Amino acid sequence: MTDQLIAKPRLLLVDDDETYCSVLKSALEKRDFEVFIAHEVENGAKLAEQYEPEYAIIDLRIGQQSGLELVEKLIALDDNTQVIVLTGFSSIATAVEAIKLGAIHYLTKPANADEIINALNKGKGDTSVEINENPLSVKRLEWEHLQTVLMQHDGNISAAARALNMHRRTLQRKLDKRPVRE
Repeated sequence: MTDQLIAKPRLLLVDDDETYCSVLKSALEKRDFEVFIAHEVENGAKLAEQYEPEYAIIDLRIGQQSGLELVEKLIALDDNTQVIVLTGFSSIATAVEAIKLGAIHYLTKPANADEIINALNKGKGDTSVEINENPLSVKRLEWEHLQTVLMQHDGNISAAARALNMHRRTLQRKLDKRPVRE
């Protein structure tokens, strides 16, 4: 009787936080994934072309670049790649765009390996998700609006600032702040 080698599923992890990548890689390898790491969009695209991962975990903001660019490239390479977008800067606008571009899930940081595995294994939407009855705060609504306008202008801060009738540096400061939860 011969033992057949069973290939581990390949997973691409792209995030500019090297420590987070290292910890997450170790945890995912313990769960039988072969993990490839990149810290830039370009390197992530090269690794995807080289290894053709079945799964990808992409940070929304990689340095000054948008991880959504990489989501689009990954899906163009192979529309069967299951992509999860991770972010510390979640907004409704970016979540919608990530899903439109082909991501299967959108998680906020810090997401652990179990949360990521659950998201990868969750193939369909869940109709039993609780609907929040509390309206968003004014600060959160402002954050959501800024993100929406920024997305409408393809991430161009100067164009978004003009559309918002606000100084570019003011918009940058507001975008650099972490959004309030509610």
